[in-house]
Amino acid sequence: MSLSVMAIHLLSAILFLSTLSFLSAADQFCEAGIGYGESGCGTLPSTLSKILIKGGTVVNAHHQEVADVYIEDGITVAVKPNIKVSDDVIVLDATGKFVMPGGIDPHTHLAFEFMGTETVDDFFNGQAAALAGGTTMHIDFVIPVNGSLSLGFEAYSKKAKDSCMDYGFHMAITKWDEVVSEDMEIMVKEKGINSFKFFMAYKGALMINDDLLLEGFKKCKSLGALAMVHAENGDAVLEGQKRMIELGITGPEGHDLSRPAVLEAEATGRAIRLASFVNTPLYVVHVMSSDAMDEIAKARKAGQRVIGEPVVSGLVLNNSVLWDPDFTTAARYVMSPPIRAAGHDKALQAALAMGALQLVGTDHCAFNSTQKAFGIDDFRKIPNGVNGIEERMHLVWHTMVESGQISPSDYVRITSTECARIFNIYPRKGAILAGSDADIIILNPNSTFKITAQSHHSRLDTNVYEGRTGKGKVEVTIAGGSVVWANGELKAVPGSGKYIKMPPFGYLFGGIDKTDASYLSSLQAPVKRFKSST
Repeated sequence: MSLSVMAIHLLSAILFLSTLSFLSAADQFCEAGIGYGESGCGTLPSTLSKILIKGGTVVNAHHQEVADVYIEDGITVAVKPNIKVSDDVIVLDATGKFVMPGGIDPHTHLAFEFMGTETVDDFFNGQAAALAGGTTMHIDFVIPVNGSLSLGFEAYSKKAKDSCMDYGFHMAITKWDEVVSEDMEIMVKEKGINSFKFFMAYKGALMINDDLLLEGFKKCKSLGALAMVHAENGDAVLEGQKRMIELGITGPEGHDLSRPAVLEAEATGRAIRLASFVNTPLYVVHVMSSDAMDEIAKARKAGQRVIGEPVVSGLVLNNSVLWDPDFTTAARYVMSPPIRAAGHDKALQAALAMGALQLVGTDHCAFNSTQKAFGIDDFRKIPNGVNGIEERMHLVWHTMVESGQISPSDYVRITSTECARIFNIYPRKGAILAGSDADIIILNPNSTFKITAQSHHSRLDTNVYEGRTGKGKVEVTIAGGSVVWANGELKAVPGSGKYIKMPPFGYLFGGIDKTDASYLSSLQAPVKRFKSST
């Protein structure tokens, strides 16, 4: 046998084994009800399609119109009435339905190692669930490895290699030194990260104190990167936990009682004031209480650049579930900051409707019942986190639009566009415009949904929204120009998702240099004084 023939046989064998490897991975998820490719399980993905969405109401953040949308090679090519196309184009009839940008979830934790375990939803599985719910991009939090940002980025890049939708990264800062400072610059200038998260809670694990927070804020400002905070007073939370244990309160209700809203408000206000002192924009993640929201609203009214992000659990749930006599039921709702008492949810909804809060995330962080049971005798050991990546778009529509609190355009703004603007990827993302990525959903406002753990696509064995029903259902999801959810069938393809680099100096930084100059000119200092000649 000649060398050339042997080479051909060898190449054929490699390709065959590669195909088997792909199909084996796919078939594992087919058993969980997640299909692949154009015709379901066990098929390789096809090339990008030409798609015409016909006759729907196209909704952007500031405008809506009845129009057709033509997509080719993953890009929105045209948005106008009565587009004519050839026979090789897939036509989707959206008459009587809303055609909107796919959701962007600004706050997720996939494949997250925390409290001695790892979330059950990895990048492929969690993203597949997101697609079924109408979210087409998310931004996850990279956790440094032994404090190293570079090693953390490398680790998360490997975790995300099977992504089936587009994603970006925030970066957490868990310590401070010159290496971290230099690494932040690399992350911004080379790796496409434009936001850094600082934990004011989880003392002894992720928490940093005020002097490091100030250093981090200054570095963020110089790089044009957005500073983000998990706002709870970690020292007081630790004291609250000790108090509950001393009182014999060891169940999930102890989690709520140990970290009251006043501690969230205190840390939120402190972070806002420190950001004002540095004169840098601030993003407060998972705003769970009206107390914290009030701090944000007050700062924004005074002209400060502060973004408040509620999460869907805080908008629709209340803390009564933490007192359920069944531990498994109560523990599934443990997250930080905690889900608050009834009344906070309505206040957060109103703030979102009025613009005091700007966008909705999920803080999707999925731990199953076995993992939650780590804390059966001590609430401090219950892994913190709830689901939401699949449910967000439906629950926000039903809670906010169907109730009349906001318009469809507002819905697009708080679930997609504002996130794209804040993280400087608009209008590539967050819009249906010529040239935008073809990440699009078709939502039927007259169709109903029901949420159950049995039917969701997360690997979780429970769902904190179990049994909830509502109006407004995502019937079609298009991601990267391909139909990935339609007719109740999910066709997620491993490796089809792209890492989206997010450039620095987004719109929140506009005019910062002028306010700095104004501050310096207002000081009337240093004063020139003459020394006495005596």
